[in-house]
Amino acid sequence: MTAFAALHQGDGPLLLPNAWDHASAAALASRGFPAVGTTSLGVAAAAGLPDGAAATRDETLRLALTLGTAPFLLSVDAEGGFSDDPDEVGEFARELAAVGAVGINLEDGLGPADLHAAKIAAVKSAAPDLFVNARTDTYWLSEGQDTLRRLDAYQQAGADGVFVPGLSNPTAISALVDRLDVPLNILYSPAGPTVRHLADLGVRRVSLGSLLYRRALGAMLETVTEIAEGRSPQGSVPSYDEIVALGRPGTPS
Repeated sequence: MTAFAALHQGDGPLLLPNAWDHASAAALASRGFPAVGTTSLGVAAAAGLPDGAAATRDETLRLALTLGTAPFLLSVDAEGGFSDDPDEVGEFARELAAVGAVGINLEDGLGPADLHAAKIAAVKSAAPDLFVNARTDTYWLSEGQDTLRRLDAYQQAGADGVFVPGLSNPTAISALVDRLDVPLNILYSPAGPTVRHLADLGVRRVSLGSLLYRRALGAMLETVTEIAEGRSPQGSVPSYDEIVALGRPGTPS
């Protein structure tokens, strides 16, 4: 079992915060998070590109190259693998593993389940130690139908974990945990169950997705609005030196 896989088997769920650049990842790691994921929305928006449109392959790989040798475990949000060719997805996964990534998140976008399963199998063949978190969008793009059939296919293809964003009903979460052979990943929602409640339900991984990126943009707009209105900005702000330190080689993060 890899160190990253072992984090899914601890006393509580792995809380995986998601970064969009070097500074955000280093700042999260400096708070003691042993693993950091990337957010495809944050990476895409920061580059002025659409999310979920297979437009950020190069940007995603470049970020993985920057973060893969950092002193934390890196899982990469790769949308649907940036290709409908399983061999190309497998090659991308091999490149991620080569630069130090230990996990990959692959979403099905409610496309054919057999195609997504083929992508998962290709990734496990090309990069056997890469933790594949197979995401289904049944609760984001529909009413949850077909979830178990899809997850069964992804497990059989070799997925190390499965991810069902949009699922927040505690009864449904608990029932799904009972049917799975691999760890279940749930996307945290401020309106949904707490991390402690998700742990009690048997969830093994809780991702924050694009929440931190969106809150960072919200804090930026809030701050400039307060300044424009003659008020002093509220909230803690890292100093210039603290931010500079995040980029220094050898700086603990």
